[in-house]
Amino acid sequence: MRTRSSASPRVSRPFKRLLGVLAAAALLMPVAPAHAAQRPALTDQFGLTQVSSAASTASTNTDTNFVITVTTPQVAGEQNIRIMLPSDYAAHPTKRYPVLYFLHGSPDDPSSAFYGNAALADAEGIIKVVPDGGNRGWYANWVNQNTAAGAANWENFHINQVIPFIDANLRTIATKQARAIAGISMGGFGAFHYAQRHPDLFSQVGSLSGDLELGANQMSLRLVVVASLTNVTGAICASSSGTVACDGNAYAPGVDSDALFGSPYPVLNADWRWNKADPVANAAKLSGMGIHIYIGNGDGGVHDVREWLIESASVHMKAKLDSLGIPVHYENYGNGADWGTYCVGGGHEIGCWYEDLLDLMPRLQASLTPAA
Repeated sequence: MRTRSSASPRVSRPFKRLLGVLAAAALLMPVAPAHAAQRPALTDQFGLTQVSSAASTASTNTDTNFVITVTTPQVAGEQNIRIMLPSDYAAHPTKRYPVLYFLHGSPDDPSSAFYGNAALADAEGIIKVVPDGGNRGWYANWVNQNTAAGAANWENFHINQVIPFIDANLRTIATKQARAIAGISMGGFGAFHYAQRHPDLFSQVGSLSGDLELGANQMSLRLVVVASLTNVTGAICASSSGTVACDGNAYAPGVDSDALFGSPYPVLNADWRWNKADPVANAAKLSGMGIHIYIGNGDGGVHDVREWLIESASVHMKAKLDSLGIPVHYENYGNGADWGTYCVGGGHEIGCWYEDLLDLMPRLQASLTPAA
């Protein structure tokens, strides 16, 4: 584990938190292109049609760090895809690169400034792709496609459309050995879920504060997923009469609790699809991959109860991998005190995820980038 230099000053928690907020804000500043370059032209194919949007035409887009917006019959609405190219991409027109697919959390969007941050964008030698997963798509083909949310074949979108679209339009090394997948929170679940279902596609998998356990013994996390499906936050906001500061539209429209994996309730094995999708239960399928897990504990829940609740999933995944003799790079940084400048309280937040990326990206570069 990385440790803080003994010369680093000790500061009070309130002031440290303020520093963390200011530092985290700095991470969201647009990343300037390393040099003038021409953005590659991308051709519509594999069922994806590019459309103009506020995200795709934003002034923060550069030729090496930009967002495209696509439509597809597989998922309802417009979907953003952020693409980050190595700084030498245009200068070496015959060079090919490995790819990291980085999956966002819930609710979020690839056009959010964090997903263009320097820890990701500046990692040389790798193409980085952040595909839209919806505010609560959960990186799966929903059992019920006839809800108010519309088509929700997220796995089809990512596996059958986005990956071949990227391979066809960019100079990728289109092999398992040169392809990685990782994600944050909901995206951590998505990364492990896809790696376990498609082990032929990925050689590296990573989770940053991921929802890595959905089995019946982890009902707290399962119910978090259900809450996103049924839009519990929207109901709370609607009934609060303005007394609760929240966004009731993040998970709208609400859908049935069974829409994603069928019944989530462990009665007469009705929840078998949830158990089948549980990453811990499928840990053996990760054998032979490079595995990376990052988690905090929100200072025991004092700073952030979300990270404290989700910590047990990563602990259980680590224990299962150990029992199977499968190696894993595991960082449990607790309250974040020794995990770098930006991780305050070890919370479920961008400062800690930025520090995670500072550790993860060099590991992926070493694993994915071919020797010169």
